[in-house]
Amino acid sequence: MARKLDDMLERLGKTTSLCDLQKTVFDLRDAYEVEHLVYHSVKSSGAQWAALTYAPEWVDTYVAENFQTIDPVVLSCFRGFRPIDWKTLDWSGRPARTLLGEGLANGLGNQGVSLPIRGPSGQFALFTVNHKAGDDSWGRFIRQNMHDLLLAAHYINERALALEGEGHAPHQSLSPRETDALTLLAAGRSRAQAAERLKISEHTLRVYIESARFKLGALNTTHAVASALSRGLIGL
Repeated sequence: MARKLDDMLERLGKTTSLCDLQKTVFDLRDAYEVEHLVYHSVKSSGAQWAALTYAPEWVDTYVAENFQTIDPVVLSCFRGFRPIDWKTLDWSGRPARTLLGEGLANGLGNQGVSLPIRGPSGQFALFTVNHKAGDDSWGRFIRQNMHDLLLAAHYINERALALEGEGHAPHQSLSPRETDALTLLAAGRSRAQAAERLKISEHTLRVYIESARFKLGALNTTHAVASALSRGLIGL
């Protein structure tokens, strides 16, 4: 895993307030040298919290115009689980074009990727990276950093929930093999590489991962890795 993410995870683990978390989001943006980084959480109760680097004027405009109801990024992420590259979305409608034009005029980059996160009790969050870049350089950035961004998204969500008083649910202890499996995945190894390192089959590795995911109450493997890191159950 890149040193910058390692440093960020260590700093996140030391955050004691939402203000600290907001500062870490700015630091993460600077570390990856992108235009903007956004974390926005909405609970089932309607309560919201966000840490973002957008200009306040753009945030005010977005809220005042109720853009979230027509934003292709929000609508696509709410319907699915996979990361969404903005360029793959349909911006042909007039409302979407208006939104995009307003965003670019307020300092947004022409490229973006958003990661949907689903937490406990109906919580939904978006983690977005936005940048000004050509298609080729943006593609390279995503290929090189997607693993880091996925972990960062879930880790920030874990910290935000904990700092808001949600806390971690009690969990069973991870077995040594479950710990090893998640540690290797956290380090960026593929499942095939992790299985080879542990000298087990990929099927057996999958059993360990699913068992750890169940114990941690995680929605998917990335969430399990981030949760284990956040709780100090594995290290890098």
